[in-house]
Amino acid sequence: MRINREITEKERLLDKYGNIAHPGYSKKLNWIYDRNDIKAPKWRIKEWDYYYIGNRENGLCLTISDAGFCSSLSVSLLGFGDKPFQYNCGALGALPLGKLNLPWTSESGDIRAKVGDADMTFLNNGKTRHLFGTFSNYCKSGKELRFDVTLSDFPEESMVIATPFDKKAHFYYNQKINCMKAEGFCSFDGNTYVFNADNGSLGSLDWGRGVWTYDNTWYWGSGSMYLEDGSTFGFNIGYGFGNTSAASENMLFYNGKSHKLEDVYFNIPRKKDGSYDYMSPWTFTSSDKRFEMSFKPIIDRTDPVDFKVICMIPNQVFGLISGKAVLDNGKVIEIKDRLCFAEHVHNKW
Repeated sequence: MRINREITEKERLLDKYGNIAHPGYSKKLNWIYDRNDIKAPKWRIKEWDYYYIGNRENGLCLTISDAGFCSSLSVSLLGFGDKPFQYNCGALGALPLGKLNLPWTSESGDIRAKVGDADMTFLNNGKTRHLFGTFSNYCKSGKELRFDVTLSDFPEESMVIATPFDKKAHFYYNQKINCMKAEGFCSFDGNTYVFNADNGSLGSLDWGRGVWTYDNTWYWGSGSMYLEDGSTFGFNIGYGFGNTSAASENMLFYNGKSHKLEDVYFNIPRKKDGSYDYMSPWTFTSSDKRFEMSFKPIIDRTDPVDFKVICMIPNQVFGLISGKAVLDNGKVIEIKDRLCFAEHVHNKW
């Protein structure tokens, strides 16, 4: 039975055994993460900052991650118009073991990383997040990709969750920040893709720290959008991230405030052979009937790495969501064909 325990005061994330002291969720970054409290080998620690910046026409995915045994810098450039396109490129490094020095808090702190032909910087002074960098030989094209985006107007509340795994000293600590204002560009192959207020661009952050079990499958969905009256609305939905009996990560965001949901289910169609049919229409349903949506895929962003013993097999599907969401106060938010994404991922790491 799920409790949905809310943590409202500052406290250390881990106890002396490296387990989460008080699992649950919060609307602010109330748990204090410290790598020195972890009771696991450095090569088992996973840390990442993943940003998505997008509007109705284009999207930009930026990742700096330290998975212990490997580091990864990646950029995906997406187009959602009449002729959808996707470019995905990543650079892998061996055995960073924490040397990327990813910040222990999402509230401030800088990351500067260079792996292969990727050079990326995320600066965060607590008021703005300045994301910039280059891929000198993007997608082996012989051409440079360059991006420079600033995120501002951080919302007052977000989704924060501390989730244990059913294994000692294994845990997942995560914050999702939606609906940050975005200003900037990405340029590649003679084209410049602009993100600003005029085209409704918003940014989101997936900030993750933890010690994961070896074999994991999860589902995650996220959206950030402007409504007709200028209000911001977003959502974070998902499951499969360990033992969520203390809390789920399902949440709505409206004008900077968070609204907690119960269970949300991803209804992904299947083919005759039983495999997922990611590009056919999906639906999302919720146990509390507060998130009922249809989803029309546009792009399946997949860039799998499969060495059998180690694999990272993502299907991050971008498309248009329609339906209704209900806030804590009963206010109904109607959504029609707004861009978002939902993913199904299998990792052995």
